Amino acid sequence: MLRSIGGEPPNTRPAKIAVVGGGSTYTPELIDGFARLRDTLPIGELVLIDPSEERLALVGGLARRIFAKQGHDGKIVTTSDVDAGVADADAVLLQLRVGGQAARNQDETWPLECGCVGQETTGAGGLAKALRTVPVVLDIAERVRRTNPDAWIIDFTNPVGIVTRALLQAGHKAVGLCNVAIGFQRRFAKFLDVAPADVHLRHVGLNHLTWETGVHIGGPEGADLLPKVLAEHGDELADDLRLPREVLDRLGVVPSYYLRYFYAHDEVVRELGTKPSRAAEVAEMEKQLLRMYGDPSLDTKPELLAKRGGAFYSEAAVDLAASLLGGTGSPYQVVNTLNRGTLPFLPDDAVIEVQAAVGTQGATPLAVPEVDPLFAGLISHVTAYEDLALEAALRGGRDRVFKALLSHPLIGQFEYAEALTDKLIAHNREHLAWA
Repeated sequence: MLRSIGGEPPNTRPAKIAVVGGGSTYTPELIDGFARLRDTLPIGELVLIDPSEERLALVGGLARRIFAKQGHDGKIVTTSDVDAGVADADAVLLQLRVGGQAARNQDETWPLECGCVGQETTGAGGLAKALRTVPVVLDIAERVRRTNPDAWIIDFTNPVGIVTRALLQAGHKAVGLCNVAIGFQRRFAKFLDVAPADVHLRHVGLNHLTWETGVHIGGPEGADLLPKVLAEHGDELADDLRLPREVLDRLGVVPSYYLRYFYAHDEVVRELGTKPSRAAEVAEMEKQLLRMYGDPSLDTKPELLAKRGGAFYSEAAVDLAASLLGGTGSPYQVVNTLNRGTLPFLPDDAVIEVQAAVGTQGATPLAVPEVDPLFAGLISHVTAYEDLALEAALRGGRDRVFKALLSHPLIGQFEYAEALTDKLIAHNREHLAWA
């Protein structure tokens, strides 16, 4: 599906979309979005790819029933063969989890033994996930390139910033996607009683390390209503972010909820030590969801799925795929892409998460006003960590893992980095070819 030129209407030829990790319990959320938003992204064939045939049968069956219920005539195919699944695809979505919830549970627990936050995308747990994930994603991307070099790769696999940088560094046609920004967009639209499409965020930072520094209405140059949002809805936002209202007022921005791991690290560590891991909760939820998916009478996504996470993922994915493939997606979207001078204090090849103009040529970041040193310093620090994390993921070795851990602002002490290095390798040996 290619964008026409010269002001002509877009070509709405139905696309072929492949989803690697299609057996995920997330997938019905994606399917629901594909069905509801079929005018934005017409789909002729949808391929769900997953190594688990059991999950594919359950998720694929529900996916077909959702399409049928909503009158979508697209064909849904399931396969465990990556090469066959991505062949002739216009776009390939990556939403995989190497090691499953069991590996995530480890990521969220063993760092706590050293008094460091246990989380699947940041800190020591986030590094472990990157080390497991990057080689697998690059292998899949090479298969896509050999089979179908024109396909776009949309990465929703965490840690999105590091994974997207690995893909772009290897020369793949890739854009990273996260649902944090679209969640804020929808929230602010409700606060301001406007359509979500009218809310343009000045969203600045790295994946899972971002701040909303402006809320513009009608486009990038529209009126900035962030002060109004903070004044009228600061208490509600602070409660949701689990940060004191004073933090929002003194910063004058709305931080991502992932900033709580930085702004209230010790408090979070204490909390995590008193309850089951999020991975354990999700694993139980997934068992329930898969049982539901097996019910032949179920033809809508169940309400329980909303508790699984990934709110508005489907809308963001549809919008991005439609724009990349020349359809009617939004011209401006928050994505993960190369910096290329947008944030002058970072290297050009860093991957940042900002508003960008998105089209068939990819994503081009919009200009960003000067970033407050309070935020720029942390962005720079985490970018340096991501450099070292990617080097460890690509080349392996205990010393590279240690350096990445030592560089992370949530670790930063020699004793902790030494202990965490040993724990990381011990818990992930089966996924690390060099260990």
